[in-house]
Order: sequence, then structure tokens, then C-alpha cells
Amino acid sequence: MADVIRLLLVDDDALVRAGLSMMLDGTGGIAVVGEAGDGREAVTAVDAHSPDVVLMDLQMPHVDGITATRRLRARPGAPAVIVLTTFDTDENIVHALRAGAAGFLLKDTPPALIADAVTRVATGDPVLSPGVMRRLMDRTVTQTGAYDRARTALAALTPREHDVALAVAEGRSNAEIATALLMSVTTVKSHVSSILTKLGLDNRTQIALLAHDADLV
Repeated sequence: MADVIRLLLVDDDALVRAGLSMMLDGTGGIAVVGEAGDGREAVTAVDAHSPDVVLMDLQMPHVDGITATRRLRARPGAPAVIVLTTFDTDENIVHALRAGAAGFLLKDTPPALIADAVTRVATGDPVLSPGVMRRLMDRTVTQTGAYDRARTALAALTPREHDVALAVAEGRSNAEIATALLMSVTTVKSHVSSILTKLGLDNRTQIALLAHDADLV
């Protein structure tokens, strides 16, 4: 992670962007490098400012946050995306994470916790608002065959990769996984990279979703 975390703000409300910029710029090594008013502008702003993290609203005109997240994460060298919204329905949570978002926060999250989330996501750790992970774990899988597909996908992992995947799904950091499984942090990172490649996933939160679909956590 660079010494300064470059942050892009994407929200259709200029007052929200101004408030976030005032609260976050210069906090904990964060530099707000740009803003965008909708998902369409977000792609152009990423090209112009090369942020490390994007703080993304969901409900916006022209291109919504989920679509913008999917487009950004499909590109090489894409920044991490944290969704920041007032709409915490199960559908929004799942769609955002499946689109590649590394975090999901509500707009009533205290500024200090938003800043902490930006820092954590920049280092590769997923971040969810309190209660969101529990809702993911408790939700009923409504997509036909999701359980079987998740089980089949996870069966492609080695036993050690399976252990790491479950630890990731439990929300543990690389350091915590290393301690629990008696391996180095470097080895944990290697296993996580292998898991993402084998399963065709984009980030750690998608590993967690797959484990939840498989009813393993």
C-alpha cells in the first residue's frame, strides 16, 4: 500500500461529496483526489485520477453504482470499491459484492469508521457495516442451484486452500489466518491469490459469499 491512499468520491449529491471530502481528506493518510456525480462519470474520473479506492453511491442517474462497480472491477489494475449507501437491502448487498465491491457501508457510519474502512480495503481486507455480514450469513439462498454450484466450486480447492477460504469467509485478516493456521502471512496471501484464480473471483468478499452459499459458515 502506498503511503497516501488516493480516494475517489462518487455520489450524485454534491453536498454529500463535499461533506465526505471535508471529513476524509487528510485523515489517516487519505487524499481525496477526485469526485464524480454518477457511475458514468466514475469511469472517466478513475482514468483521470488513478485512485486506490472508490467510495461509491448506489442510487445515481445514468449509471448506478452496481453497474459502475462491475465496469470498474472488470478493468486491469482496477481500484478497490466501497459502496456507501442508505439502501441496505439484501438484494443491494449481494449484487454489490458480486459486482466486485470490497466493502459495503451505510451512510450513517461514523467518519472515523469510514476512514478506517478505506485504509483496510486499500490493504486488501473486505469491510462490511455491522449487521451486513450477519444478514449475508442468515439470508435464504433463493437462486436455484446456488448451494450445489458453490459446493462444486469449492471442491476444486486443496484442503489448505479450503481452510483459508473458510477463514476469509469468517472475516479474518491475513495475519489472523496465519496465526490460526500456523503459516506465514506471505503463504496466506499466496493461498488467497490461488483461490481467487481457481474460482474466477475478484476479491475476498466474493470468497465469503461463495462459502455462505455453500452453507459452510
